[in-house]
Parts: sequence; C-alpha cells; structure tokens
Amino acid sequence: MTRSLWKGPFLSSSFLKGSKKNHSKIWARKSVIPSFLIGQTVLVHNGNVFKKILITREKVGFKFGEFAFTRASMNKIKKNKTLTKKKK
Repeated sequence: MTRSLWKGPFLSSSFLKGSKKNHSKIWARKSVIPSFLIGQTVLVHNGNVFKKILITREKVGFKFGEFAFTRASMNKIKKNKTLTKKKK
C-alpha cells in the first residue's frame, strides 16, 4: 500500500530542524527527497559508510535509499596471471 495523500511524503525529523550545512548526514533511507535540497550534496548512510549524493531536479520525489547502494559490485573477470608477472 502507498502512503495516504493527506499525510504527505515521509520526511525525517532532521529535515524539519533545518540544518543549514552543505553536507547533511541522512540515516533515514526511506525519506523522500524534498525539493528544497536541489543543488545540495547530502551524505546518505548505506549501512556501512556515507555516500555522497548530489540532489538534482530529477531525483526529487524518490527516496534517498535508491541512490545509495548497499552492495558492492564485484568484477567477475579473472586477471590473466601471465600479464601481471614481470618479464625478465
């Protein structure tokens, strides 16, 4: 189910306090990106570290967690051992 329209989008209480820093830390990944953050860089916690995210107009309305991935991408290509050894 979606959130009721009369409630409005979910915002963490840290937004309502009005911190005026350029890099504000956000732990609530389920919060919706508000329009007053356009052009600012925020730090979103992915469970391990904070990831920098620049808020653009296209990202407004989405959730912060959609842009801070929690899993690292692994390369599945094996390195060729003959290329990495130095030739004498």
